[in-house]
Amino acid sequence: MKAKKDQQSPSALAWQRFRKNKLGMAASIYIVLVAFVALFAYYLIPDRTPNANRQLLELSTRKPGFEVDMLMLRKEHPPVQAGFLQHLFQGQPDEFTYLPYDSIQTFENHTLVYLFNPEPTGTVRVQEVANEEIAGTKHQKFLLGTDQYGRDFLSRLVLGSRISLIVGFIAVALSLLIGILIGSLGGFFRGRVDDVVVWLINVVWSIPTLLLVIAITFALGKGIGQVFIAVGLTMWVEVARIVRGQIFSVREMTYVEAGKALGFKDIRVILRHILPNILNPIIVVSASNFASAILLEAGLSFLGIGVQPPMPSWGSMIKENYAFIILDAAYLAILPGIAIMLLVLAFMLVGNALRSAIDNKN
Repeated sequence: MKAKKDQQSPSALAWQRFRKNKLGMAASIYIVLVAFVALFAYYLIPDRTPNANRQLLELSTRKPGFEVDMLMLRKEHPPVQAGFLQHLFQGQPDEFTYLPYDSIQTFENHTLVYLFNPEPTGTVRVQEVANEEIAGTKHQKFLLGTDQYGRDFLSRLVLGSRISLIVGFIAVALSLLIGILIGSLGGFFRGRVDDVVVWLINVVWSIPTLLLVIAITFALGKGIGQVFIAVGLTMWVEVARIVRGQIFSVREMTYVEAGKALGFKDIRVILRHILPNILNPIIVVSASNFASAILLEAGLSFLGIGVQPPMPSWGSMIKENYAFIILDAAYLAILPGIAIMLLVLAFMLVGNALRSAIDNKN
């Protein structure tokens, strides 16, 4: 049994140890589930309009479980039906105009619509609609209620996961690209190159991350693309430091010296021989950076310099609804906060599980 264990590769042994970590596996399953729901969000959520931005002001701040009947009116210029990919990534504009109502009274060529009255005051609002404009009726239940603009809160909460995952993925990819490049240069060539790399790392490391992100965002402007760049440009330092230290420890190994003796170029030695042998700590720090990127994006959106409305982001949803914490709709701000906490916790648990699996000496 011992011999069979010794024959397994370090990666296989690390995977076995990771699978035995129940918290790490549960966190991994949760991340995969969130990613699946985020990818197919527009096919799963009730409001499938772009950014889940169907505003029905009559239905603002309705409680979870609220139900309403709506009349569907044909638009003069109905939108073109979106294809699969467009629907997957951008949603589908509403084909009808929705009119919440309490009751309707149909006649030969027109219908009287007694409109939904959010605050019954004795005043009855009535609208006359031609029968040919009516496409049907729809009964909708808002599982998590609506926000202050009458938008389905569940739909926007689910779509908010997209922003967090996309920002985390792109920011981590950008930080890996820059960090591995700079760290490899310093660790492999040493000398003056390493002095410059260490100086650059220390300068960036000394600046508070959030302040640096805010400064970069102000320089580049507001928007989702700027958030990707700003977060990625501030997270490469830890990657570069780890890569530099790891290359220091393997630079004098036999396989590296053999590559040099065979006349391989430095870039080939780094990419083909050194980096594959130091990937484990890079993978661990990437999981931690993913969690940090989610928090940074949420902070920027909360401050109003990140993702811009009407695009849903958990940080901007907290900003829009934090005033309701002292009212009777605190869940509008608490639920996005819980979503951020759970996703960040999941990535931290995965990072800890990976670290334990890789560093296990048994």
